[in-house]
Amino acid sequence: MTTTQLTLSQHSVLAYAIHNTSGKIDWFPDNLKGGARKKVLDGLFNRALITTDGTDWFVAAEGYDAMGCARPALAPLEADPEIEEAVTAAEDSWAKDSAAEPTKPRTRENSKQAEVIRMLQRPEGATIGQICLATGWQAHTVRGTFAGAFKKKLGLSIVSDKPQGGERVYRIA
Repeated sequence: MTTTQLTLSQHSVLAYAIHNTSGKIDWFPDNLKGGARKKVLDGLFNRALITTDGTDWFVAAEGYDAMGCARPALAPLEADPEIEEAVTAAEDSWAKDSAAEPTKPRTRENSKQAEVIRMLQRPEGATIGQICLATGWQAHTVRGTFAGAFKKKLGLSIVSDKPQGGERVYRIA
C-alpha cells in the first residue's frame, strides 16, 4: 500500500474540509493567499484528491483515503414511481421488438458493400473483375468480403457458376 505525501497546507485544507464542512473546501489557513492557495488546490486536484462541480471544490474519495478517513456513505436513492413505470414500459417494448423481428445487420445504402450487394442481386450477377472495377478493391478483398461480411455476418447465400470459356459469375441466391 502506498501512502500519499501531503504538504502541511494540503493536509490542513483536507482535514478541515473532512471534519468540518462535509468535504466542501471553503477554508484555508491564514498564510495561504492568492497564488499559494491556487498551488495547494492544483496539487490536490492533479493527484485526484479533490474534485469540483464547476464552482466549489470538494474532497474526492481518494482524498478521504489519503487522510486515512472513511469515505462518506452515499445517500440511498429513493425510487421514483414515474421513472420506474417508464423504464418498465420501455423494457417491455424493447423485448417485444426484439422478439418480433430477428436482428439483421444493416448496411449503409451508399457504401461499397451495398453497391456490391446490388451488383450480386442483378439477374446477370457480377464477376470479381466487375466488382474490383466498381469498388477499387483487389480480388482477394472481394472474395474475403463474400466469405466474411456477406456469408457470415449478413447471412447471404452466394452462388457462382462458370460458363464454358468464360469468367466465374457470382449471384445472391
